[in-house]
Amino acid sequence: VPEAPPRPRAEGWIGPLPGDPGLADARAAFERFYRDRYADAVRLALLITGSRETAEEIAQDAFVAVHARWSTVDRPAAYLRTTIVNACHSVGRRQGRWDRRRHLVATHDRHDDAPPDLADVLLTLPMRQRAALVLRFWSGLSEAEIADALDVRPGTVKSLVHRGLAALRKEL
Repeated sequence: VPEAPPRPRAEGWIGPLPGDPGLADARAAFERFYRDRYADAVRLALLITGSRETAEEIAQDAFVAVHARWSTVDRPAAYLRTTIVNACHSVGRRQGRWDRRRHLVATHDRHDDAPPDLADVLLTLPMRQRAALVLRFWSGLSEAEIADALDVRPGTVKSLVHRGLAALRKEL
């Protein structure tokens, strides 16, 4: 009995087609990945952006991107992390300088003379420094992994972390 010819893939579709034997396994694997990583994905985006709503939206969009490439991505956790960092960078660019400066004024105009909170000071850092610090100290990534996520050289990661820590020390 001759084998049936392979079914053509839909335009832009990556992954198994409905009825393919690996579909149920791929779906179950992605669902496990989503359940296991969702909270960490939101927290990573929250630490970089400072906004829970924005963080949840970024995390959802990042999982959609991972799902679209699920069958072709070798390291889905790294792909997810890079997607989140890039989305946070895009959000930061769109918000512009005024939002960051307005946040600084609000932080330093407290009437109770309380020292600034770490999260407040972290939000005053440039996005790449903030992302490098969060990936290093919260996610516990190596310099090479951070360099991969930020698309920079490992030496740049060292510089970003050093400058970010110096700024935090100065403010705190």
